[in-house]
Amino acid sequence: MVDSVQQTPRAHTYPFVPYTPARVPIEDGLRRGEEFYRHLDQRRSVRWFSPDPVPLAAIEIAVRAANTAPSGAHHQPWTFVATSDPAIKSRVRAAAEAEERTFYHDRDLPAWHSALAPLETDEHKEFLDVAPWLVVAFAQKHTRLPDGIVRKNYYVTESVGIACGFFIAALHSMGLATLTHTPNPMSFLSEVFDRPSAERPFILFPVGYPADNCEVPDLTRKPLPEALIVR
Repeated sequence: MVDSVQQTPRAHTYPFVPYTPARVPIEDGLRRGEEFYRHLDQRRSVRWFSPDPVPLAAIEIAVRAANTAPSGAHHQPWTFVATSDPAIKSRVRAAAEAEERTFYHDRDLPAWHSALAPLETDEHKEFLDVAPWLVVAFAQKHTRLPDGIVRKNYYVTESVGIACGFFIAALHSMGLATLTHTPNPMSFLSEVFDRPSAERPFILFPVGYPADNCEVPDLTRKPLPEALIVR
């Protein structure tokens, strides 16, 4: 556990090596890009999971993919904590549902509640028990290195957000589904998983196969002219 922070400068220089990837002919590049887009366009957030087991290797691959994400000063300020333990999953569900009950019934957030209404979400989070894996992405404000130096991290939110995007894409490429679940506040996750005070929970991911009777809202993506402006 990191109880206090004494930021200490640390000189370090990365060796530079040649980077010479083969240039892809533009026709092939566009085809690959279109295939990648079509693949990701099939991805949906899921709230109904199958209990069918998923090997730890799949989680490891997805985290290795997340580790390829760019980050501020290459500090990679994230930790992914995974569990398949039914007792821990039930503990997470109980704490998450307690927070969600407060959100849905006690907090005066009419605009936010109205925005969620078409998705038909509520405080019941059975998927936290059913999904074979729960993975929590934690963001590191600073990192204690093996030599005891405490290193400040930069652009933490941006860096962890990109890594989580890579994690989601990797899961989808393996035929797995997930949900970016963010009960607020999420501090209970730090306690459940015994994480140091320098880390904060960022996203809680249930991971598994969609249930046979899974349904998702019939949504459309933002059209390109609204997402891209060329000047």
